[in-house]
Amino acid sequence: MNSTDSSDFFSRKRKEIGIISVILIIVSSFGLFFYQQHINEQNVKNSIFTQYKDRQIESTQRISEHISSDLKLIMSILQGIADSALLQQNLLYGDRIDKMMQEKFSEINNITKVDTILIADKEDITTYEIAADGIRTFINIDLSFREYIQETRNTLQPVFSDGFKGFDNIDRIALAVPIVNSSSGEYMGIVEAKIPTESFFSLYGNIHDINSQFLVVYDRKGTLLAVGADKSLLGKNFFGESVQNFTNHNPILMNLTQNLLHGIPGYAIYDYGRGERLTTNVPVFIEDIPLYFVQIVTPTDTIYSEINNVLFGEKLAMFSLIVGTIIAITILIMFLIKWNVMLNNEVKKRTKEIQETNRKLVLSNREIALANQELKVNDKMQKEFINIASHEIKTPVQAILAYSQLLQMHPERQKEFTQAINRNSIRLQRLSNDILDVARIESGAFTLNRELFDLNEVISHIIDDYKSLIVNGNYKVKVNFKPFKETLLIEADKERISEVVSNLLSNAIKFTKEGEVFVSVEKKEDNNNNYALVTVRDTGTGVDPEILPNLFSKFITKSFEGIGLGLYISKHIVEAHGGKIWAENNNKDGNCGSIFCFKLPLGNSNISNNFNNRDK
Repeated sequence: MNSTDSSDFFSRKRKEIGIISVILIIVSSFGLFFYQQHINEQNVKNSIFTQYKDRQIESTQRISEHISSDLKLIMSILQGIADSALLQQNLLYGDRIDKMMQEKFSEINNITKVDTILIADKEDITTYEIAADGIRTFINIDLSFREYIQETRNTLQPVFSDGFKGFDNIDRIALAVPIVNSSSGEYMGIVEAKIPTESFFSLYGNIHDINSQFLVVYDRKGTLLAVGADKSLLGKNFFGESVQNFTNHNPILMNLTQNLLHGIPGYAIYDYGRGERLTTNVPVFIEDIPLYFVQIVTPTDTIYSEINNVLFGEKLAMFSLIVGTIIAITILIMFLIKWNVMLNNEVKKRTKEIQETNRKLVLSNREIALANQELKVNDKMQKEFINIASHEIKTPVQAILAYSQLLQMHPERQKEFTQAINRNSIRLQRLSNDILDVARIESGAFTLNRELFDLNEVISHIIDDYKSLIVNGNYKVKVNFKPFKETLLIEADKERISEVVSNLLSNAIKFTKEGEVFVSVEKKEDNNNNYALVTVRDTGTGVDPEILPNLFSKFITKSFEGIGLGLYISKHIVEAHGGKIWAENNNKDGNCGSIFCFKLPLGNSNISNNFNNRDK
């Protein structure tokens, strides 16, 4: 084999090795990608599922409290009827009674649909009854066979009934309030409201469609008052054969419901043969007694559907990234192979240049290594920023979505929900502005719009705004301001300096639960240069010693909210004006709290005269 054949042989070998290397890199990269993606998806799924579960637990608690509140309101109206002068005079029917009952019936139906309100005498015989359209009324009917009527007579206290079917086969619950003579304490009869369970509990959630989140309600005996699974189960006992056959005697659901009926809230994930379910439950307390029991049931496939939509976007982004990386690596390898072949061809002609070529190759490899190292650092910082920012953005976004859904369900509470949406929108806007400012700072696009203004006046206005917020928010914080004794003019970006003062004042109030915040403005001189010194001192918790050295860096925070950009932006604003900002804990004389200061150059003394003469 001559030298030419030998060279061609090794050239072919290098090409084959290069192609095999590219294939191995592609295969291993995709394998690593799918493995890492699987792990990430599982972590994200678990995290989002946990967040969904916690929100559902809170939603169940709110529904329970809402039901309790409405039932108490109905009870108070019935109690007012029982205590009325007409019934206290034992006037249990007639025109005057009819007029009063018409008004009260309308008042209760503004809260929820009630089928009937009736009055019975001391023998538990109905003397008056008013009913909704389509509902029959009965007079002179003996009610004493009802357990809740007997309990009302015996206890002389309002009694909420368990579920029962009326004469028209409609499932209802009832509230009976005794008519007790205010002077003698004698039992004179009862006032009773009958509430259809299906229409009542449908006010608080879906009780029909089992393919989405639905509501289940029990009475004290475990009777189903509202059920989204199968309407034929309405009025059946959970522990009865019909319901147990429907749930396939699922032990997890059985244990969860038994605990609920003992007044123990909780949650469980199970599958009784019709798909996996997430169920959360809470008792409905009236006068600290659990009388009804609420479960919210969500098919987990609807939860995972939302999760998969989130993961699809992330998967697509990651897949695009790895494909781009593989293409770049492939091109680089092919380029290196071609370059190596060219170098080998040149060896035959220019053996003296081998050492120089090798030296350039070493330098090139070092540059690539340095570039890769810089990419890793930038990638790490980017991931930190994305993780922190995405967490903070999700909080107001999720709140806005949740309150928007609640607003659709309960339009009558528009003011409460729109205020909550507005608060979270403002928080989201503030977060977006901080992120944009950081982007401007790091890209070198941050600019100042300088103008001449009185620093005392600007700070005074900011403090007045925060005092209003403190009053409206019921904070126990007092803000004291000590301005400089004269007009203190500076030439600076008024809006940006206001932002710095607002950041420092907001932090001081936030970390001072009860106490005082002191703000002062002074004029100082250093090396024949005048500057304004602004000090914000509080009596709060102080700055954690662990983060104090890096307090003005990005993402440094131990607060329950925010991403740690406010002080970083404030530092850049002050330094862009040629000033300085610093902080320390106030540990003198056993006091607590922190002190934040910044100083700004004032320029020459002629500014004040020019400013004053401008208006003349």
